[in-house]
Amino acid sequence: MIELAGISRVFGDRAVVSDVSLRVEAGAVLTVVGTSGSGKTTLLRMINRLVEPSAGTVRIAGRDIRAVAPHVLRRGIGYAIQGHGLFPHRTVAENIAVVPRLLGWDRRRIDARVDALLGLFNLDPAAYRDRLPAALSGGEQQRIGVARALAAEPPILLMDEPFGALDPIIRRQAQADLRAIQRRTGTTIVLVSHDMDEALRLGDRIAVMDRGRLVQEADPAALIGAPATAFVGALLGGGDRAFQLMALRVVDDLVEPGAAPGTPISAGTSVRAALAESLWSQRPALPVSRDGVLLGRVTRAALEAQGARP
Repeated sequence: MIELAGISRVFGDRAVVSDVSLRVEAGAVLTVVGTSGSGKTTLLRMINRLVEPSAGTVRIAGRDIRAVAPHVLRRGIGYAIQGHGLFPHRTVAENIAVVPRLLGWDRRRIDARVDALLGLFNLDPAAYRDRLPAALSGGEQQRIGVARALAAEPPILLMDEPFGALDPIIRRQAQADLRAIQRRTGTTIVLVSHDMDEALRLGDRIAVMDRGRLVQEADPAALIGAPATAFVGALLGGGDRAFQLMALRVVDDLVEPGAAPGTPISAGTSVRAALAESLWSQRPALPVSRDGVLLGRVTRAALEAQGARP
């Protein structure tokens, strides 16, 4: 668990972060969102002491991080940034292995961890292990950057705009990969983004920063349903809130007995994605399956009704 208690950071006469208190439960994903200059990156960097707070306390698992040497602290916290930050003259395997080597892991353990992480990101170890970063696509480089951050099995991963440089299709896949891996490993993640849709998609909780202050912290549905300030409402985009809520809900509870034509959608599909598929395919009902087993169907009427719920 990460606890920020009244932390502030002042540069000269300017308060970049002002009296922020937050808790991130173990195994949760907190997304921190705000416009440029809102203090979100400085907030993130105070967790691993890349920036020292001017006031307040940061605790991890109940321990004040000032009691830990910065280099020791950082070896136990993964850190991934926009643009990946890979070493250009080191291979993929060497890049991923940086922190495990610093920690003194033996070669066999490092090799096994590199291959396991490449497999998690759907990258064939035999094909990617010995490549240099220049031989990879932007999306592949970013996945390797996240793999490197996870290499030493840190309980905490800090991410600063990790997918900001990717095109929309690759970005969506990278987000899905991250969420799937997080659910599997239980890693606690704090992720900074300027993109509210990304924050809603990835976060168990969302913290909204405005001019150095925390203006709201809530789960995605509560944030959409009751934005605390006009600024939060503007970030959400007032006309999109019904669709944002639909993107958080899944079809599972709407499945009814019966058949429907066409390719099934999977259980766990968002209401928004299912409604889009119904409209695009001009099907008034869609079959729903899980692991190849047909569960029933979901109707367009049931999907549309979700958009009317508060």
